[in-house]
Amino acid sequence: MPRPTRLRKIDKFPEFWSFQAADYSGEEVINLTLDEYETIRLIDFEKLTQNECAKLMNVSRPTVSSIYESAREKLARHVVLGTRLVISGGQYELCQNYRLCDDEVAKATIKSLQKKGEKTMRLAATYEDGKIFQHFGHTEAFKVYDICDGEVKESQVIATDGFGHGALAGFLKVNKVDTLICGGIGGGAQMALKEAGINLYAGIQGDADEAVKKLLAGELVQNESANCNHHDHGEGHECGGHGHHGEGHECGGHGHHGEGHGCCGNH
Repeated sequence: MPRPTRLRKIDKFPEFWSFQAADYSGEEVINLTLDEYETIRLIDFEKLTQNECAKLMNVSRPTVSSIYESAREKLARHVVLGTRLVISGGQYELCQNYRLCDDEVAKATIKSLQKKGEKTMRLAATYEDGKIFQHFGHTEAFKVYDICDGEVKESQVIATDGFGHGALAGFLKVNKVDTLICGGIGGGAQMALKEAGINLYAGIQGDADEAVKKLLAGELVQNESANCNHHDHGEGHECGGHGHHGEGHECGGHGHHGEGHGCCGNH
């Protein structure tokens, strides 16, 4: 029986998820996996050795060498042919010693959250002065809600200290958030949240607590024109709306998050 593949540790999600030459009109898409991206970031950008990279990713040096070679071939094809390159997937896990934890304030807020119960749904909303903050990439706080049996059992405001959208998506994933409610959001941030497995309700305005109540009642209406004028994600990124996060996602006290969830309970 073959040995299971060891997951490769990555430090954080990228800030940019897709690239394409301005005048490329073909249909080829190259998929650079997250573990391949991490070898490029560590070896070519951070200037680490392959041995150092292997240690951080918790794999052997030959494994890193193989991943790195594959990544370089894909990047070469992208640069020479101008094809679209998209970062997604791979055999990886987001490091639990997430870089945000190097900051003492962020470490304290992460540790202060209770462990997520087995039957608990965890929602987060971009947050400022009781309202849904309107620019995801610049949010300085999330309000986190633990939901059980369709009701809010716990809520808490946690600081982010203004990290970029890739880091924010990782912040939510490490804190085991299932669903995000926010205002305007760019295409890169949407891709990061999709990679993190987080459902998205975008283009929401007004009181954060009321938005959560509406979501749990199945009454939260998303704004198709959610703007991202302040997100600076680069050309070709779509904003607002919900893109790939909207259709088919069910949240709150209905669908797969609500019915049959019994008692929350921590584990």
